[in-house]
Amino acid sequence: MANRVAVLGSLNVDTTYQVVRFPEPGETISAQQRSSAPGGKGANQAVAAARSGAKTYFIGAVGNDDEGKLMRQCLEDERIYTAHLTTDMNHGTGTALITLNSEGQNDIMVYGGANQAMTDAVLNGTDQVFEDIDFMIAQFETPQAVTLEAFKRAKAHGVMTILNPAPASEILPELLQYVDVIIPNETESEVLTGIKLTDQASMDQIADTFQRQGVKTVMITLGERGVYCAKGDDRQIIEPFLVKAVDPTAAGDTFIGSMTSQLNPDLSNLAEAITYAQRASSLTVQKYGAMPSIPMGFEVEEALNK
Repeated sequence: MANRVAVLGSLNVDTTYQVVRFPEPGETISAQQRSSAPGGKGANQAVAAARSGAKTYFIGAVGNDDEGKLMRQCLEDERIYTAHLTTDMNHGTGTALITLNSEGQNDIMVYGGANQAMTDAVLNGTDQVFEDIDFMIAQFETPQAVTLEAFKRAKAHGVMTILNPAPASEILPELLQYVDVIIPNETESEVLTGIKLTDQASMDQIADTFQRQGVKTVMITLGERGVYCAKGDDRQIIEPFLVKAVDPTAAGDTFIGSMTSQLNPDLSNLAEAITYAQRASSLTVQKYGAMPSIPMGFEVEEALNK
């Protein structure tokens, strides 16, 4: 049976400018190309889960605008359940401006809009969702207070919770008590713990820090170095699939969503799910855009079997 996943998170319409190099302060440069696509960490993770076969619910908010209609339709086109995607009459739909250079590196500026204005009201009437799901995912592009309430409800229903603390900001201390799995990247790990990530010993220190606060499983996505995983005392780095990246946007989101689609609720197949997710991410970075670059499950399986 397919995994059942709920994502509490952000939806953004992304506009990407492709440039040879990033501008210096005060400098004006020409963009080689401009494109727009649906995105947002929450939406990307939900789409990644759905495309890899998970029954997926989305909990979030959009504005009463064309961008909001676009984002709602995009999720519905992916067969994601949107009954709990609310319309905020006072704030616009989230947007992101992405600058992508010729080396495949990006800078991102985000307008939170309805994402950041979200309150616990988005959770009204979600009891049936929590009764149905195996996993709940959240990020930091929506208010932590709402995530805390959602994770409390998830744990009350025996649901496994996954936190992607991105973009990094100080974590509500109580929130970590309700987190089963935390997945930061290298930069976020350093910001959240104050420990500079240099080698596996420093990764172990970061994992210890989170585990002392109640999080049993810690993953750190390391880009071309793979994924560090600490499940209790079991510590390992799982090697990546090396490819030529053209756009890293949504790589981390693809990893989280696709991994959750494959993961057993008791985490008994964690290494296998991570390998699947890394293969999915390796496909994402070879295409431009956020949501359009996320692979289908059959594409991931074909790539794994090569």
